Amino acid sequence: MTVYSALAHASVHIPPGRQTVTETEDRFRAHNPGIALSPGVLRHMYGLRERAVAPADEQPSDLAAQAARNLFDEHGTGPGDIDLLLFAGILADMEEPATAHVVAAKLGLGCPVFDLKNACNGVLNALEVADSFIRSGQYRRVLVTTGEVSTRESRWSLDDAADILHALPSLSTGDMGSAVLVEAADRPGILGSRFFANSWGWQAATLPNPYAQHRTLGRLRIDSAALVASFEGMPEKVRGALHDFGVKAGDLDLVCVHQPSVAFTKVACDWVGVDPEQILVTFPSYGNVATNTLPLQLATALKSGRLQRGHLVGLFGFASGASSGLVLCEW
Repeated sequence: MTVYSALAHASVHIPPGRQTVTETEDRFRAHNPGIALSPGVLRHMYGLRERAVAPADEQPSDLAAQAARNLFDEHGTGPGDIDLLLFAGILADMEEPATAHVVAAKLGLGCPVFDLKNACNGVLNALEVADSFIRSGQYRRVLVTTGEVSTRESRWSLDDAADILHALPSLSTGDMGSAVLVEAADRPGILGSRFFANSWGWQAATLPNPYAQHRTLGRLRIDSAALVASFEGMPEKVRGALHDFGVKAGDLDLVCVHQPSVAFTKVACDWVGVDPEQILVTFPSYGNVATNTLPLQLATALKSGRLQRGHLVGLFGFASGASSGLVLCEW
């Protein structure tokens, strides 16, 4: 019998802390009295209203584990049902061991685990890996998790006023944890995936490894113009991949795209040829939650009833590196 894989459920853990754009801008001004920052610039440039902030003592594994517990409660799955756990976050609890071990320990899992990382496309790539493992018969249930505490990488102090445009994107990030369950099915659920890369653009958005910087914390630096330019040629490839699957953008019941800002969300919609009205906009209320963006949209659609069994879903990812990808699935 042919084995397929399907997305069974998606859940998130939203930290209780909130920080408005006014609070964020006020804190930035307090640390940089000599640098002018116009009121409302974060809302104007990125479309941000407020962002989610995790408690100071919580790590990426805490957010990921809580999202997994939420998934267990909502879906009726337990720790003993999981055959493989993947952690796909950008940030990690530590350099070694894999954060997936920490998440698994907090959940009481005894299955194999490993980390998978590809900037904001980590979860999308993890779905591709889970699909391959399940269809090969290696595992039947794969739990994909992520957790980001990106607000801790906010650039509160600048040494050079000229660097402000590279620092501002770091003030629009948000914290969150997510979990997506992929399981074996007797019908095609994940219908296909395609991924592309322009690795020459890797310097557009960087967060240096502190161990490579002699244990000093690296600074998040994003050149927004260079980052957009690094996706050269990818929109056509993503649209071509959708066409290769025999699907038109209008056929999709739900479209999820990576949302690092309101403006980029509109650009991404144009790139993949979808109407922005098809998108569940999450950025203004949570910020750029990195690898959590696609799971957040899935979880939100499930809770609101917008996502139903049998719906055709397109998951579109664009990440620094640069990489892009599409996972097409029937819910």
